[in-house]
Amino acid sequence: MKNNIIGLFLLLCTLNIQSVSAQRHYRPEISVGVKFGTNLSNTTFQPKVQERLLLGYMGGLSFRYIEEKHFGFIVEANFSQQGWKEDFENEPYRFSRKMNYIQIPFMSHIFFGNKFFRGFVNLGPQVGFFISDSYKSNFDINNPPTFTSSNRETQQYTMPVANKVDYGITAGAGLEFRILRSSFLLESRYYFGLGDFFKNRKKDYFATSSNKNILIALSYMFRVR
Repeated sequence: MKNNIIGLFLLLCTLNIQSVSAQRHYRPEISVGVKFGTNLSNTTFQPKVQERLLLGYMGGLSFRYIEEKHFGFIVEANFSQQGWKEDFENEPYRFSRKMNYIQIPFMSHIFFGNKFFRGFVNLGPQVGFFISDSYKSNFDINNPPTFTSSNRETQQYTMPVANKVDYGITAGAGLEFRILRSSFLLESRYYFGLGDFFKNRKKDYFATSSNKNILIALSYMFRVR
């Protein structure tokens, strides 16, 4: 299953590169902008870890190239907080781990509407570079308490991030309101990570440790051409 998704990731990279070449025959519209939003993230662990969604923040820069026939591409450079928050059910414990990344999505941009109001869909591969992490806990992670659930995983509390490059597929949809050269955008986006941030060899504890998150963001873009 994961090999099939990685194949899709590579296919999206190829299609996006081909779309750039195809657009050379059209007069382009080029815009640059900024965005800010929130992440609701968790992690795919195997063995499974009981989780809730973790709230984080993101912000960054955008470059958009579109043509006259409702198609273009977007490249972004974003700072993003993601990770996981554990669910202890009725026990009085708390633990969350937040990981900071620089993320670069490269997405096809399909839009429809008129010169004032548009709907759009974005889809493409994304690469992230880990820069730091932090955790919050009300117990000693090096000597965790005896939990009610006997099968609760605890290895993830102290394991370092081993793989500093993250990659996956991102897709989203939103609305754009245009005034002269300015655009205001509201977008919701989902990211599905294909890489593991912990070591995943046969002798390692976690076979899977990949990022997932839902992004809700506001953007401002200015058309420079």
